[in-house]
Amino acid sequence: AVGMAVGLALLVLLAASAVVPVKDPLLNVCMDAKHHKSQPGPEGKLHDQCSPWKDNACCTANTSSEAHRDQSNLYNFNWNHCGVMAPKCKRHFIQDTCLYECSPNLGPWIDQVDSSWRRERILHVPLCKEDCEEWWRDCKDSLTCKENWHQGWNWATGTNRCPWGSMCRPFSKIFPRPKDLCEKIWSHSYKYTLEQRGSGRCIQMWFDPAHGNPNVAVARHYAWKKRSSPTRVAPESAQARRALPWAVLVLLPLALELLPAAAGGCG
Repeated sequence: AVGMAVGLALLVLLAASAVVPVKDPLLNVCMDAKHHKSQPGPEGKLHDQCSPWKDNACCTANTSSEAHRDQSNLYNFNWNHCGVMAPKCKRHFIQDTCLYECSPNLGPWIDQVDSSWRRERILHVPLCKEDCEEWWRDCKDSLTCKENWHQGWNWATGTNRCPWGSMCRPFSKIFPRPKDLCEKIWSHSYKYTLEQRGSGRCIQMWFDPAHGNPNVAVARHYAWKKRSSPTRVAPESAQARRALPWAVLVLLPLALELLPAAAGGCG
């Protein structure tokens, strides 16, 4: 009986040690796009507004530097297509580029796309209320000629120019509300929310790295929400439960060997 008890206790311990968290494919990932690294990792030095991601980034230092140019080599896109864009407005577009290129926390919103320059994009990323409203406020007096900046440009010269017949107008005329700007400018890459910074329910376009990356917890929340069942199982227990059958199957032959030995010890 003692032998059997020892054998079963050993089996339980081995099974418990085999129950390890399963890596979530929605967390800490880079999208399959033009300038992204295949895996996130530390970067020695990221330029200026991309610097918060230096400890764990999907972008290289060169990409972060290009993100700050008026006409970047990343996509040959020119912010100044309707005259010089005000620096306070341009700052938000640079932050937007840094988030897109550098963040490893956009996994829950990665969507497959059939494009010549990328296989994945982001869709409906819940942007914090302040980020969206500050973006709109700082850009409302700048000029543009288009609502959707993803498509419809005149690329005849190799860079984006306003399409024939379009007119440069203030952002506030083309995007009457913050929601219009954040959701329409990049084909619904972002979603306007009423969630505030620090709520753990919205992505911040920029953050102070001294206080950590708040988007890590946000991605974890939405990843869990995306895969959770109606019973709302906590993520850790769900992962453990998925791993458990594997552990039991692997250790079953060991248990079958132990049981006869234990039975023999009883005689």
